[in-house]
Amino acid sequence: MRARFLLGQFQSQVDNALWTIESLDKARVETGLPDMQRIIIAVDPSGCSGPEDERSDEVGIVVAGLGVDGKGYVLEDLSGRFAPGGQNGWGNIVATAFDRHDADCVVAETNYGGAMVQEVMKTARPRTPFHEVKASRGKAVRAEPVALLFDHGKAMLAGTFPKLEDQLCSFTTAGYMGDRSPDRADAMVWALSEIFPAIARDRKIGPVVHEGAAGYRAHSGAFGR
Repeated sequence: MRARFLLGQFQSQVDNALWTIESLDKARVETGLPDMQRIIIAVDPSGCSGPEDERSDEVGIVVAGLGVDGKGYVLEDLSGRFAPGGQNGWGNIVATAFDRHDADCVVAETNYGGAMVQEVMKTARPRTPFHEVKASRGKAVRAEPVALLFDHGKAMLAGTFPKLEDQLCSFTTAGYMGDRSPDRADAMVWALSEIFPAIARDRKIGPVVHEGAAGYRAHSGAFGR
C-alpha cells in the first residue's frame, strides 16, 4: 500500500485488512518511549538453513515490551533467514537481544517448532526463561485482537518496520493474503499476546468493533471491553 500510494508503484489493495498503513502510522512512536516493565522476545522458527536458503521462510523474531504506561510496544524486528546455531544463527541473535533488552522471557508456538526453540536457546543462552504457547485458533483469528490493540491505542510501533508492516497489511478477516508465511507478523502477534494474555484466551467477552480498510467493521470478542 505504501509503495502504491507514496512511491507510485502498483500493488493491489487488500480488502478488509486488519491493519492499514494509516492505522500503523497513527500507532507509530519515534521518540520518548516509556520505561518497560516487561519485555518478551517471540520466535517463529522455520526450516531455514541460512541466508542462502531462499526456498525456506524467514525466522520471525520480534521484541515487544509492556511500558509503564500500560501500552505494548514493538521494539525490534530481527527476523531473517538464519540457521539455528552458530555465531550468526538465530539462537545467538535471540540471546544477544535478550541481554540487550534485559528481557523477561522467550516465547514460541508449541506445535510449530517450540521444542526446537527451547533446545536452541539452551545452547545459545543457558537458563533463558522460555514459555511455549499453543495455537488453537487460526492465524487471522489470533491476529484480530492484536489489531484491535493498535486500533484502541494499546499497542504501538517503536519506529518503522517495513517488512513487518507489509505482512500486517496483508492480514484480513478472511486470512493472510501475502505471498509467503507471515513469519514476522506471527512473531509480533505471539509477543503481544504474551504481554496481554487476556486476548489469547479462547473465550468470548462481549463484542468489540474493529474498523479496518474500506470502512469494514468486524466484531471480535477476544480483546475485552
